[in-house]
Amino acid sequence: MPTSRRRRPALPQALAAAALLVPLATACSSSDGSGGSADGQRLRVAMAFPPAQAMSPYGDDAVTLSRLAVVEGLTALDRNGDAKPALATSWKRDNDRTWSFTLRDAVFQDGQKLEAPAAARSLRAADEASPRPRVLSDTRLLVTTPDARTVRISTKTPDPLLPQRLANPSLAILSEAAYEGGGVNPAGHATGPFTLTKVDGAVGATLRRNDTYWGKKAQAPGVDVKFVADGTARANALRTGSVDVAEYVPISQASLLGDGLVHEFPSARTNGLSLNTGRGVFADPAMRAAAREAIDSAALVKGVYEGRADTAQGLLGPGVPWAAAARTAPTDRAEAAGEEQVAKTEQIVLATYTNRPELPEVATVVQQQLTARGFTVKQVVRDYAQLEADALAGRYDAFIQARNTLLDTADPASYLASDFTCDGSFNISQLCDERVDAAVDEAAGLAATDARHRAEMAAEARVLGTDALVPLLHERFVQGYDDGRVRGVSLDPMERTLITADTRVG
Repeated sequence: MPTSRRRRPALPQALAAAALLVPLATACSSSDGSGGSADGQRLRVAMAFPPAQAMSPYGDDAVTLSRLAVVEGLTALDRNGDAKPALATSWKRDNDRTWSFTLRDAVFQDGQKLEAPAAARSLRAADEASPRPRVLSDTRLLVTTPDARTVRISTKTPDPLLPQRLANPSLAILSEAAYEGGGVNPAGHATGPFTLTKVDGAVGATLRRNDTYWGKKAQAPGVDVKFVADGTARANALRTGSVDVAEYVPISQASLLGDGLVHEFPSARTNGLSLNTGRGVFADPAMRAAAREAIDSAALVKGVYEGRADTAQGLLGPGVPWAAAARTAPTDRAEAAGEEQVAKTEQIVLATYTNRPELPEVATVVQQQLTARGFTVKQVVRDYAQLEADALAGRYDAFIQARNTLLDTADPASYLASDFTCDGSFNISQLCDERVDAAVDEAAGLAATDARHRAEMAAEARVLGTDALVPLLHERFVQGYDDGRVRGVSLDPMERTLITADTRVG
């Protein structure tokens, strides 16, 4: 799925069962997992996505663990997507393929000391997992431990983004006990401000404060989580006060809740119209240019998103804060076909999915805009799981998707490579342009941040010049909480944090 919540194959049944019956953490807590209620109010949180893989860190559940401040990696990310210290206090590049990371003094939630062998074990387990975490889909890690405080990591090819890659929640560091029994169980074996103590299937989860945390002590004594897939139900729970925080409030509910309960902010997600460059009507660059000219981004923002989105600026929107200053004009765009030429084309199939509630309405408006330009359009709207294989195989003429452009490494190089290069694993537009490939390769090979960003925007200009993807708008996230009583909720464009050590009621 073109978000950070992409489906993965199910884990083995025994592992799933083990994780659904996670034991209480070994450190002291009350029998119901609620410990510490005397020194503050527990947080009540409604999460949008129930565990899909029994809280395995190797799939999308890793994001849930990260958003609940349970797991940590060697590094974390700042607001610009650059790596900053987490379980590693510092790092250096030994050569073009090898980095050394120095560990901080910390303990796991089960009392075991964080040392290099434990960190190496976690990284090797992720590297050997089946399926492998998406963040490792294009690389392999060779991990050694020169001493108890140093982790040395080598990659097969130079990887200037390795520090950012290691911030991915799927590469969380867990204690030895997490891997007993042949699976991986983060409950009570991570390092974050909160300890996962109980998972009730797809219904809820219980967390308590980790009093041995190396950093700032969590202000809330614990968190009670309910998994509520229905967005209206999450909004109603917030409205009635039965939860303190509700993630991903639907646009349709935001106005009903009011500004005191909803908080919107730019995201790294761009909604785009992928045009099939490999076959059919849009194999002709002039037809793609005509489709681009037909799109009215402002109408989509106003009519579908009620003003709670940003008009299209490029592949990277306001949620990527450095992009605007480095943006250059699209290169080598074709001249758009005229109306008479467009009117002679065969019917095009426009597809999108129901999993994000705004997209079917977006598809209807886009269909109207394309029809006004002379195209004949048929819609296909289904669950994403029913569409992905056909989309990747190029069986649709046009496909509307909401894409997180900072997925996995928090740097757009991986997004550009997967979506727009000849060998890209998520190339729905079927684009294969040697100039685009060269531009993306140049960006991916640069270590200096400013130089890489300039090269990435040059690659963006190359992609936009092909009209393989027409940006429709840039989404804003809408998180729900009462700003009169709840403090410290993280509004993160990269979707990796929500509840933090600072989050509290009152």
